[in-house]
Amino acid sequence: MSASGGTKAILAALGANAGIAVAKFAGFLVTGSSSMLAESVHSLADTSNQGLLLLGQKQSRRHANREHPFGFGRERYFYSFVVALMLFTLGSVFALYEGIHKIEHPEPLTSPLVAVAILVVAICLEGYSFVTAMRESAKIKGDVSWWQFIRQSRTPELPVVLLEDSGALFGLVFALAGVGLSELTGDPVWDGIGTVMIGALLGVIAIILIVEMKSLLIGEGATDRELTSICDALTDGRVERVIHIRTQYLGPDELLVAAKLALAPRLELSEVAGEIDAAEARVRERVPAARLIYLEPDLDRQLV
Repeated sequence: MSASGGTKAILAALGANAGIAVAKFAGFLVTGSSSMLAESVHSLADTSNQGLLLLGQKQSRRHANREHPFGFGRERYFYSFVVALMLFTLGSVFALYEGIHKIEHPEPLTSPLVAVAILVVAICLEGYSFVTAMRESAKIKGDVSWWQFIRQSRTPELPVVLLEDSGALFGLVFALAGVGLSELTGDPVWDGIGTVMIGALLGVIAIILIVEMKSLLIGEGATDRELTSICDALTDGRVERVIHIRTQYLGPDELLVAAKLALAPRLELSEVAGEIDAAEARVRERVPAARLIYLEPDLDRQLV
């Protein structure tokens, strides 16, 4: 569900951002608004970002080989990290530069109503993309808050699209405010202020994404809920306790589980093998993402 839902959200964002980028750039050529230019670059960067997320999904589906025995699932984390860097360099830095330049050297806008019309249409399209991302995320979010979902999700594309779309919506509001105040007050410096606000917003979102994607890229374990489910599944039958356990996500849909289990004493070899097989089956049933499971049987030293 997470992969297909992520793809649907990415495609919705890709279509919306591509159309918006063309409209915004045309609006900039007509009006000369720096807010429109900043938003054009923002949408162009977002469109490129969606392409990178789709590339990451495709690359992650390659089969494991001798050099990469655990597969290529982390490709999705790598490309999501690149997207976060691009959002900062192409979106935030450019908007801040353009905004500061416009504040220092303000220029009057031409045909501001054209900019307003384009921004209103862009808000509607971005709203559609944002609602699609929320709908797909809700399928796997559970009962945690949206902020917790962004922090805890092991599926990188949905948090990325959610934050990108929310940033785009707020950025459009800032651009609309900048153009509107410039027209109402006759002072074009407001357009530059709106552009700086867009740059600052994109910078904050980019930093959040960089931190989260870096954490996933270097390796995160199971969530607290998943870890509890795994331990509960292991400690059944003649498995007396989990001596120690290590988990790590090799990709959004593939969890590695390694554990040492204390088994009841005086079991036959065939019984030990049966208990290990049964424990693996219980874990996979409760946590489907646990695809690679390595269990080591041992005696409970506390009772020996």
